[in-house]
Amino acid sequence: MDAVLQGLEMLVSTPIGLAAVAGVAWGILGGALPGISPSISMALLLPFTYGMEPNSAIVLLASTYIGAEYGGSIPAILIRTPGTNAAAATVLDGYAMKQRGQGGEALGISLYSGVIGGFIGLLMLVLLTRPLANLALAFTPMSYFALGVLGLSVIASLAGPSILKGLAAGLLGLMVATVGTDPVSGVPRFTFGRPELLDGIAPILVMVGLFAVSELFRQAGARAWSAVGGEATRIRFPGSRLRRRLVKPQLIGTSIGTVEGVIPGAGGTIASFLSYNEARRWSKFRDEFGKGSPEGIAAPEAANNTVASTALVPLLSFGIPGSNSAAILLGGLLVHGLLPGPRLFTENGDAVVGLYTGLFVANLSLLALGSLILPVCLWLVNRSRALLMAFIYALIFSGVYTINSSLFDVGLVLAAGAAGVVMRLVGLPILPAVLGVVLGFLVESNYRRSLLLSAGDHSIFLEDPIAVGLLTAAALFIAGSLGTRMWLAVRREGATASAER
Repeated sequence: MDAVLQGLEMLVSTPIGLAAVAGVAWGILGGALPGISPSISMALLLPFTYGMEPNSAIVLLASTYIGAEYGGSIPAILIRTPGTNAAAATVLDGYAMKQRGQGGEALGISLYSGVIGGFIGLLMLVLLTRPLANLALAFTPMSYFALGVLGLSVIASLAGPSILKGLAAGLLGLMVATVGTDPVSGVPRFTFGRPELLDGIAPILVMVGLFAVSELFRQAGARAWSAVGGEATRIRFPGSRLRRRLVKPQLIGTSIGTVEGVIPGAGGTIASFLSYNEARRWSKFRDEFGKGSPEGIAAPEAANNTVASTALVPLLSFGIPGSNSAAILLGGLLVHGLLPGPRLFTENGDAVVGLYTGLFVANLSLLALGSLILPVCLWLVNRSRALLMAFIYALIFSGVYTINSSLFDVGLVLAAGAAGVVMRLVGLPILPAVLGVVLGFLVESNYRRSLLLSAGDHSIFLEDPIAVGLLTAAALFIAGSLGTRMWLAVRREGATASAER
């Protein structure tokens, strides 16, 4: 009850409500543009949050995530081009309904299911993160080192087809994290005489470069997306009979979204397709799937909007970003001096309450903004790609420059963008590199502090029960990822052998 009253007080006395509405609006617009993912929408805002009050800045970024997850369904339904990866499952039945002249109904089902998924995801976020606050005071430098190792172990599941490439990308990120002043001795490292590098390379610059700039470079030569037809499309929400039919697929979507969101590395795309398949399996109208089934829209949309909230559970509780968007939010927390993990609940409890309150407002405003912003989204999708890309470039560089009024920072972002293009060309995943940059300081500083406490004896990591538990979890995480890869490889070889016979 105290937290509820504190949240209401913050809603009246601080601009977090306005930040939530603005974040949702920007997220919907960003998600509606094909190729501009939730993480890129958040990365574009990240430099502008630098001078904001911390609670409002975090709410703005998290609300953008929620808005973008819904916004991706708009082009998926109208032009068969998903605005986000998670909206790819919505294309299957959403565009089929649009072809039957039911585009408004499809958009209404998407928005209605997304709002339900968002509220259930927020409820799960509140219920699952609070009990972990009791661990806050028990964490030592050894525990924090093990926590960072657990976060880096996520690389095993985010590495794509090759775990070696994922590890290589993670090592690149760790190398970038060593630039600057040594956290223990205070000696400058890898600064090459540049005073701008004494404080290290800010994760915010790396994120904007790797996520946003590299994607814009890639899209510079891509074909333009299809235009939306001239017919007026209005959102029409489902009636009472259809709402009753959608309860089952929405429950399936929110259940899978909760599990997939809490597991680092799973994400909304996997949750959406799993929910779609399970909704078809348990539907009485499975023959309609792929031909314009309302359930085929409700399940994936409920899932990916649930993930938008539950993906914050490992981030807030352990400081482990399990997705691109969570990594951007982690960068926002660090920029404002908020250390994610167990201490966040004890040292910055108001930030957690403010985030919960902001996410509630964001999900509530999604219902209204989803209808109001649709005409703007349709107008944007009908603009030329070159015009939109030029606007986004200007937004990025003006935002980066305002952080420190430094052209050197702009150069770093461009360099990170060029590095991101090279990484995409050679197949190195982006997220492991970002994890290395973000978690590098946490791992190195606490590792060295632990050794100072033990006079160089590494057995101190085995004397801390929390550290042992976290290191064991990291080992199991890696082993499970490797085992899954081996099992899938054996299945593929078996399928190939059967086809050759």
